[in-house]
Order: sequence, then structure tokens, then C-alpha cells
Amino acid sequence: MRLNLLEWCQWLEDTPWATAIRESGYLYPFIEGSHVMALAISVGAVLWFDLRLLGWTMRDDRVSEVFRQVRPWMLFGFAVMFVTGALLFAARATDAYASLYFRLKLALLMLGGVNIVLFHTTIDRQREEWDAAGRPPARARLAGAASLALWFGIIAVGRIMAYNL
Repeated sequence: MRLNLLEWCQWLEDTPWATAIRESGYLYPFIEGSHVMALAISVGAVLWFDLRLLGWTMRDDRVSEVFRQVRPWMLFGFAVMFVTGALLFAARATDAYASLYFRLKLALLMLGGVNIVLFHTTIDRQREEWDAAGRPPARARLAGAASLALWFGIIAVGRIMAYNL
């Protein structure tokens, strides 16, 4: 028997652990709060790096040094966001499946991933040439601006989604 995506979402939502999360007066809010806190940590770190890429702050610091300092916070926050986001999704999978906002959030997250991959496989490979520049090259600034815009969109859509599920 082959399940379609909606049936899979219903199965996931009906698992005992997803039901427990959804029906708990404490667990769901704790996971949601952890998700938002991890978002603040990771996106806050991304924000500082993007502002440095734009040449708007920390102009005397090497881009590589700023990245070295914020990278652990980015990775920690993203890991917690991923786990808590998956748990929140499982608890309300059919509602999320039907939500235009959820689909838009996923699309923006994918674009953010593409931006990261493009940055690290192109302009970042030549970082030695512009690492200490107060104002990095246009492509680096564009990646930073795109990242800021995408994260703003992801957060805005995510908050709208939370109030519409």
C-alpha cells in the first residue's frame, strides 16, 4: 500500500509521541519556546555575519574571524531549530500540510540553503583576497543581503503560520 503525503502527515500526527506533544499543556509550549529561542541564537549569529559581509559593522575585523566566532552559535541554534521544528511539525502535521504559510516557509528555507551553498562554493572560496576588506566584494554583499531578507521572510511567515494553524 502506498501512502500519499497527506496520509503520511496524518499517520505522523497520530503517533503516540506527536499526540502527547500536541495534547500537553506544557510540552508543546516548551518545544515552541525552545524553537523560538534557538531561532534567536542562530539567526542572531547569522545577522552579525551578514552585517559584516555587507560591510556595515565590524569593518576592522576579518570576515573569517567573525565567521569563526559566530559559527558555533549558528550551528547550535540550527540543530535545536531543526529538532524542535520537526517535533512541532509532527504534532500538527496535517494542519501544516494544508497551510500556505508552511509551504512558503519551506520554500524560503530552501532558498536560504541555496544562498548558503552558492556563497560557500563561489565567492567564499576566494575569501583570502577580500577577507580583511572593510567592504567585501559585491557578490559577498549580495549573499549577505539575500540572507537577511530570507531570514526576515522565514521568521515573518513562521510567526504568521503559528497564529493560523
